Amino acid sequence: MAEIKTQTLGSYLRLIEISRDLASTLDLDILLDDIVRASADITHAEAASILLYDDTARQLYFQVATNIDDATMRGLVVPLDKSIAGWIVLNRKSLRIDDAEKDERIFSEVDQTIGYSTKSLLGIPLVTKNKVVGVLEVVNKKRGKFTDADESMLSVLGAQAAVAIENARLFQQSDLIQEFVHELRTPLASLSTATYLLLRPEMSREQRDQIVNNIHNETLRLNSLASSFLDLARLESGRVQFRKTRFSAADLLYEARDVMMSKAQETNIQIRVDVPNDMPLMEADRDKIKQVLLNLTSNAIKYNRPNGSILIAGNYTDNDLAILVQDSGLGIPEESIPHLFEKFYRVRDHEGKATGTGLGLSICKQIIQGHNGRIEVKSQVGIGTSITFYIPRVQRTIPRE
Repeated sequence: MAEIKTQTLGSYLRLIEISRDLASTLDLDILLDDIVRASADITHAEAASILLYDDTARQLYFQVATNIDDATMRGLVVPLDKSIAGWIVLNRKSLRIDDAEKDERIFSEVDQTIGYSTKSLLGIPLVTKNKVVGVLEVVNKKRGKFTDADESMLSVLGAQAAVAIENARLFQQSDLIQEFVHELRTPLASLSTATYLLLRPEMSREQRDQIVNNIHNETLRLNSLASSFLDLARLESGRVQFRKTRFSAADLLYEARDVMMSKAQETNIQIRVDVPNDMPLMEADRDKIKQVLLNLTSNAIKYNRPNGSILIAGNYTDNDLAILVQDSGLGIPEESIPHLFEKFYRVRDHEGKATGTGLGLSICKQIIQGHNGRIEVKSQVGIGTSITFYIPRVQRTIPRE
């Protein structure tokens, strides 16, 4: 009995320490990781996970877990009507299960995907301002069964975690909105000036046509900026779901070349693909990886020289699949390379030579990091730039019978 009281006191002291840390963390990925590790710690569970709830799409999906890598789990959609987590969201109640294998609400695809056996489970809803933001689960109590004390402590942690998650999202969105509004000022000023000039009677037909063309270009840029902003906002808030499949990386490289070929031909740029015959299948969100590849290839065309060349290449090691996009273009000054993935950053030497939103590389980095990968840049001014991203090779697990 004395040992149990000591453990409980230790858990409450740990809970106080965790609460203080959560209140001071505004990076969503770090915050979620802290929450699941703390949850497993205070309840003496083998593992813990957070599933986030998208109220608009009415979808629940895994975001982080202690016992698996994000590349395997992140974005796995869990049905509301056929899962423990879904039941917790719909009923807004905690749930304790001592024998998970006998419970019909268990979503077996999770265990099959990661090769993990769920024996016992404790889950609570993450609620703030009467809004469900997700579910916090701990699985497999190390000794005995989950208790009332476990549920009580997890509920306290969950209440604070829900507030911290929303605060982190709001902080990220407000920071991004401030930058977005700043970026809007330039095209809006151009549109305002253009419309003012169109109203002046002394403007010639040729001048009016030129102004209308400028208005059209600025409108397209605003539309692209808005779309990119929404993409980045969803990625940074953790709301993007990565729908992973196994696909041919080689086919994707050739597909990207074909999509960008007509744009490259406008300035007589040649695109070549080089990929080994034994290139393994990639396990990732194909559409998102294609988005990255098209963005990098588009940049390689925009910042290339007439009659230049682009190489799209694939390679692999035991741990990663690597995709390279290399151009023979302007190159990037060494001091600019560390800033390339910052939102709205533009290389000063390239200003006026190509238009863009300044968000493309930020989006690419978010997508690659969401797959537990990394992205690297090498460049020499006047020679060209190469950007390589790496996606981990995920070992397939055998589903349990």
